[in-house]
Amino acid sequence: MLSDIAVQYLPILVFLAVALGVALAASGLSFVLAKQKPDPEKVSAYECGFEAFSDARRRFDVRFYLVAILFIIFDLEVAFLFPWSVSLFEGGVAAFWSVMIFLGVLTIGFIYEWKKGALEWE
Repeated sequence: MLSDIAVQYLPILVFLAVALGVALAASGLSFVLAKQKPDPEKVSAYECGFEAFSDARRRFDVRFYLVAILFIIFDLEVAFLFPWSVSLFEGGVAAFWSVMIFLGVLTIGFIYEWKKGALEWE
């Protein structure tokens, strides 16, 4: 019985091993083959859009918050919709309407982003 379960999980383990091998090979080759010439421009702060500061109470530009809301609307929505769509017929009417309410809230957030101009790039 235990060997039957192990045989069922063997393709998953092979897939994980191949994925890990490809990831390590790509990372290793990029480290070996790429030119390693760090300069001040390459190592500067780029994630938040401005240099680091010492005062934590400084105000952020509202665009950072709008980008965060966009991330939630367009990216995390898929994390909830995919499992729901796979088990759509098992959940019944209550599951359907709960997801419709969820999508309604996301639509309100999307309309808010649109009205604030977050979808327009400078």
